Amino acid sequence: MDKLQQFAAGELDTLRQKGTFYRPRVLETEQKATVIIDGHEVITLSSNNYLGLTVHPKLREAALKAIEKYGVGSGSVRTIAGTMSLHVELEEKLARFKHTEASLTFQSGYATNLGVISALMLPEDIIISDELNHASIIDGIRLNKTPRKVYPHKDMAGLRRVLEESRGASKVMVVTDGVFSMDGDIAPLPEIVSLAEEFGAFVMVDDAHSSGVLGKNGRGSVSHFGLDGRVDLQVGTLSKGIGALGGYVACSQDVKDLLMMRSRPVLFSTSHPPSVVATCIAAIDLLESDNSLVERLWENAHFFKRGLLQLGFNTGNSETPITPVIVGEGALAMKFSTRLFEEGVFAQGIVFPTVPADRCRVRTIVTAIHTREELTKALNVFEKVGKELSII
Repeated sequence: MDKLQQFAAGELDTLRQKGTFYRPRVLETEQKATVIIDGHEVITLSSNNYLGLTVHPKLREAALKAIEKYGVGSGSVRTIAGTMSLHVELEEKLARFKHTEASLTFQSGYATNLGVISALMLPEDIIISDELNHASIIDGIRLNKTPRKVYPHKDMAGLRRVLEESRGASKVMVVTDGVFSMDGDIAPLPEIVSLAEEFGAFVMVDDAHSSGVLGKNGRGSVSHFGLDGRVDLQVGTLSKGIGALGGYVACSQDVKDLLMMRSRPVLFSTSHPPSVVATCIAAIDLLESDNSLVERLWENAHFFKRGLLQLGFNTGNSETPITPVIVGEGALAMKFSTRLFEEGVFAQGIVFPTVPADRCRVRTIVTAIHTREELTKALNVFEKVGKELSII
């Protein structure tokens, strides 16, 4: 056995001994509320398909029409021959939707954070980050040569302290998630923006789990707090609330033009295929014209969250449709997830290093397309398994 094989086998043995090894389950149907995974019919609470747009008839129709007209791929990177009229249309719609001057799309939300941070921040600058920001933000900062400072989660006194320490830097960026993906709590964006303005810094907010969820017609956390015009960079995904694939940054025209020239994911990755772009355009059109899906999402979220709390589960500080069920030790979280699946509910276990070792959990996300019957059945399964494992 060579050294690489020995290393891999040893690491996997360690995970198995801890009870945290798992193989990704395989989805065999479209991403509805009840699906077939690994041959079992289950209610899924692990999809980011907040509004159910992955299966919406208007998005399906838009994708098919785009394939018929433009083919299945763009053929190149944006700066060579891969910018299509559909890309331009989507970015114009996104900018209007987010109330910014311009927007630029990327291949994923992960690529957006890496591409924006690395292109805009230099060694003489400073990046200030919430300690619980998403891994894509953390990786974007680590891959850059810009010095970084971290403040305790949502601690505004801590943010003030590091802003004071950062005086004299050429540029200072404060970056935060709008909604934190593991705990479902919302960033105190008004306070963050006010502090940044006081110290001459600028703000970047990642609305991956806010787009389609918070704000007027799902515009995100900036809209939710009425901060239009005061946040320089609004990053989001097109793969969660929007239902398709990709990421974007909503910003000024000058920032967009600079990113087009310097951002490595734009320069070195082929642009989105026409079908994906067309579905995103259809999704934005749908959100702007009809808020009913967002309203239904929140009705379902409140119902399910209230049910979990009444049963005695620890849901942490969740304020959004992301509701963790915190159980503590990693092996218990994975056993909990497995038993839920066997009883007809798919809710993925989340363990260290994604979350702290003593706060492992099953993370749940309800959507607008869950029925009350499905959510009630899921709560009954949570009660049965929670009592069986002495979690409640």
